[in-house]
Amino acid sequence: MKRILTALIAVTLVATAAPAFAQNASQIARVRGGAGCPGCNLFQGSFGGLEARGLNLSGARLRQADLSLAVMNRTRFSNADMRDVDAFGAVFSSSNFSGANLTNASFVGTYLQGSNFSRATLNGTNFSGAQLTRATGLTQSQLNRACGDSSTRLPPGLRIPAC
Repeated sequence: MKRILTALIAVTLVATAAPAFAQNASQIARVRGGAGCPGCNLFQGSFGGLEARGLNLSGARLRQADLSLAVMNRTRFSNADMRDVDAFGAVFSSSNFSGANLTNASFVGTYLQGSNFSRATLNGTNFSGAQLTRATGLTQSQLNRACGDSSTRLPPGLRIPAC
């Protein structure tokens, strides 16, 4: 009986500790209002259609966030966790993605001219239809882990595997 009670207490403690990784609603609201939030927990935040420029989201946790159709020019996403982000049709002109983790992110039809991708992780990132001709910091090694299509536009000399 004592073992069962101990096991139930352990399960309860684990279950109540799990929300520590959940999104932070006040931080999400702050970004929706146009304020920067470096290092914030924006997990699964809904930023679709947001129009803001020059935000500092460096080191933020944006995993599984919706950035579709957002216009966030000159935004700093450096070292951010952007795994599984949906950025369909967004505009990130001259934004900084250096060191960001973009694993399995969708940048389908996204405008990324002038953006910096130095040291960004692009494993499984979908750039179909994306505009990257003036992007900087991209290497062939990074792009070999991503995918695109015939309408993906890249800097001269680089290519991307088909999705």
